[in-house]
Amino acid sequence: MTFTQSAGVSVTDWTSGYVAGIDYTFDFHRQLTPALLGFAATAQGHRHGLDGAGLSYCELGCGQGFSANLLAAANPHIEFHAMDFSPSHIAGARELAQEAALQNMFFHERSFEDFGETSGLPAAFDVIALHGVYSWVSQENRQHILRFIADRLKPGGLVYVSCNTQPGWAAAMPLRRILAARAEQGRGTLPERISDAMQYARRLAAAGGGYFGRNPAVAARLDHMATMPENYVAHEYFNKDWTPFFFEDLAAELGSAKLDFVGSVSLMDNLGGIGFTPEQRALLAGESDPVRREGLRDLLLNEHFRTDLFAKGRLAHTPRGGIGAWFATPLALTRPYGGGALRFHHRGQEVPLEQADYAPVLLALASGPATVRSLLDQGAFGNMEWGSITRMLTVLAGAGQIAPALPLEGLESRAAACRAFNLAVCKRAEESDALRYLASPVTGGGVELDRFEQLFLLARSEGLETPAEWAALAWRILAPQGQRLQHEGRVLETEEENLALLRARAGNFAARRLPLCDSLGLTLEDSWQAPAQLQEAAA
Repeated sequence: MTFTQSAGVSVTDWTSGYVAGIDYTFDFHRQLTPALLGFAATAQGHRHGLDGAGLSYCELGCGQGFSANLLAAANPHIEFHAMDFSPSHIAGARELAQEAALQNMFFHERSFEDFGETSGLPAAFDVIALHGVYSWVSQENRQHILRFIADRLKPGGLVYVSCNTQPGWAAAMPLRRILAARAEQGRGTLPERISDAMQYARRLAAAGGGYFGRNPAVAARLDHMATMPENYVAHEYFNKDWTPFFFEDLAAELGSAKLDFVGSVSLMDNLGGIGFTPEQRALLAGESDPVRREGLRDLLLNEHFRTDLFAKGRLAHTPRGGIGAWFATPLALTRPYGGGALRFHHRGQEVPLEQADYAPVLLALASGPATVRSLLDQGAFGNMEWGSITRMLTVLAGAGQIAPALPLEGLESRAAACRAFNLAVCKRAEESDALRYLASPVTGGGVELDRFEQLFLLARSEGLETPAEWAALAWRILAPQGQRLQHEGRVLETEEENLALLRARAGNFAARRLPLCDSLGLTLEDSWQAPAQLQEAAA
């Protein structure tokens, strides 16, 4: 199957069957965050070296490179390399890296086959990451990836790989084939042919028949695709190669590069029992082989996507060492909390936590990041047993209420790098809403802020002090571009209406989000200082 960019013009061989007519999205994937990978390893009892010096990180198939750029800004102590075959992706990624003055970020326009020959690469990496890519490339390219991992991952190093998974994709595989075949046969630009293929599939679904009738989830998936960004749909469904994996097959392929399964980066997936009936838990408990148990888990959940962590050599903690690793883990609040009851869910089921247990922890972290040992010394865990403490922290991190953080050492240089990156992103918000994350020197990861929130931070950095002034600056940027806000499904046409809504949003941002932005180091001013609790912990 060969796609064409326009009628009669074939995609050149350098794409290896990968979609090249539409650039990929500018998303940030938090699973790539080094501190989160380290937390996942620690929670699984695995020793890692991500708290050391001289670290190097490689992302294979980086797309637009936004995740790599953000992580490089938030982790200037790590040398980042990222590759992609698309010249436009790499050119855009390098442009943002230059705007942010990143000194530790290196982008490479290479194929999987020849990337290992690139001059200037470290001899070996501490982390190699692939988000989604492994499902979207040919078996030949997977072999190139495995060879690179085998040659370039340090012993003890970590590999993050996410991919489409069976059996969750089984019912949709004929749909993807229909879409890809229709796009191949069509005329016009790639976006036009994808649009035609989607319309054709909807006509097939409306006509009924055995496949759609017996697989109602397929029609629902088709409806969901219509709400997704065009560039994501193109890369998810219209590549020549597209492989959802059974976990046993994935583990076997990665095993050829001497990799062992550590656990999931979707943290609550590592907590046994969540999402399963008692009968299902009994079946899982009866499977002693960890790889087959993961495959059984996928079957019971009808899993369609996995986010997994592998290691080149399992290094298990001793019980004492495992507790010590937890004690040394800094944590930060990532959602506002002023008290009260919260509900936590995973895979459609509520995950019960007692307010009396989590509230003291969240309130303590509201004053600033703290290590688990510091929280213990403060009495935040009350009389909880150690196993209950680690389970609660895993749930809170998995739910996005808290995040693993970085130590105070190096915070000043991280803050400077993040400030330059965040300023570059916020300046781009003057023209576009494509970039939706800023870098945190506290967590070493990204925090989502929409375009308006970025413009409010930009206004604040320019000396404007009140939410009304922030709203006025945002409107002065938006109005000449002919852009208007929407409220309750209606486009606001008048200046007064737009300003009123912007003022309301700015006021809400100042009250709810800005204190958290300050705590996480997302401000653009040179005067930002670490939260007092972090400074006290260092002292």
